[in-house]
Amino acid sequence: MQRRNFLQQSAAVVGGATILPSSVVFGKPFAPADKIQIALIGCRGMGMSNLKGILKSGMVQCVALCDVDENILNERAAELEKLEHGGKADKLTDYRKVLERKDVDAVIIGTPDHWHALQTIEACMAGKDVYVEKPLACTVEECNAMVAAAQKYKRAVQVGQWQRSQKHFKDAIEYVRSGKLGDIFAAKTFMTGRQAKLDVVPDSPAPAGVDYNMWLGPAPKRPFNKNRFHGSFRWFWDYAGGLMTDWGVHLLDIPIFALGAKTPYAVIASGGKRVYPDDARQTPDTLSAVFEFDKFQLTWEHSMAYGNHYVNKHHGITFHGQNGSLLVNRSGWEVIPEGKAIEAVPFAKSGDDGVAIHTKNWAEVIKSRKLSDLACSIEAGAKVAILSCLGNAAYRTGERLAWDAAKNRADEKQANRLLAANYHNGWKLPTV
Repeated sequence: MQRRNFLQQSAAVVGGATILPSSVVFGKPFAPADKIQIALIGCRGMGMSNLKGILKSGMVQCVALCDVDENILNERAAELEKLEHGGKADKLTDYRKVLERKDVDAVIIGTPDHWHALQTIEACMAGKDVYVEKPLACTVEECNAMVAAAQKYKRAVQVGQWQRSQKHFKDAIEYVRSGKLGDIFAAKTFMTGRQAKLDVVPDSPAPAGVDYNMWLGPAPKRPFNKNRFHGSFRWFWDYAGGLMTDWGVHLLDIPIFALGAKTPYAVIASGGKRVYPDDARQTPDTLSAVFEFDKFQLTWEHSMAYGNHYVNKHHGITFHGQNGSLLVNRSGWEVIPEGKAIEAVPFAKSGDDGVAIHTKNWAEVIKSRKLSDLACSIEAGAKVAILSCLGNAAYRTGERLAWDAAKNRADEKQANRLLAANYHNGWKLPTV
């Protein structure tokens, strides 16, 4: 990582184009009745879910949709016209054209993980506020550059870790912080359950209407393969980090947030392809990672095998304290006492729309410019993305990694290479 400076002072060069800092720093003032004009970049999955969520607020107007797959773009444009508070939006295939538009106040970024850093940084430099899907980025270097851009240009950047906005997660976190569990000595996060085998398929031409070179962007050049495309891209290191950066960031975020933890001083991980040893995935289908903090130990565990254990819950977070344990997941939360030190809390079910609440919070901050009111700031998103990057690096190197947060360095050279951005095809990580 010494071969790059995380925070260089220069203009960003991306795909041969120079992106100069915007003169718009604080955001335009909005009257209470004004609609925020937004664009969606990456329309297939969570991007569209986020757009649907924020439309429920009645605070925004979607003026543009952008996707490298014209088939998806046309589908989503037709869908948008039928939604309440939806309507007709322009269709674009190059996100840079979106960022050039003066009528776009903010963007939702729902592209594959390997695009998050480039698009978020450029959007900040163009004076746009950003809602970016999790994980924030694929490397530590990208996370740091994204935080620097958001801070320099004073952008409202919300990260899509929407569990923070659900009432029952807030209630569970408040209970943990109350001290009733006693000192927390361990927290466990887990995701388990059967997922389908990803059969090996030959390379093929990209589908008609897909700008595959643009989809690859900074990822290594290689022939099109449908396993590496929509949805299943997350199982390949070129674009993402498997379940660790998919479900992992959502679940790891809660103990980090509840306990006010910063970064671990060491990480160790073990796993592999135990369930489907011969399928097409590169990322492990079985993994256990241990993150060592000063006062507690945090673990991540996933398996794609049968395994609906943990009180018949396939995912969740468990806090273990001297007086008992608290389990929380997307369905609700409960407290299981140790002896008679505290009273049990029966499973309290969730009933709210976390995505709608989370996106509305972003819209409110865009108008108020009170960046501290963001439910999941870019600094918070970076903290857990870095955690998951470290877990994957420990797995891929097979080493226990000591982490120096002040220097953004591990004590192992190969790990540091994995934690640094490695862009291809003429794309470069923008400097801030």
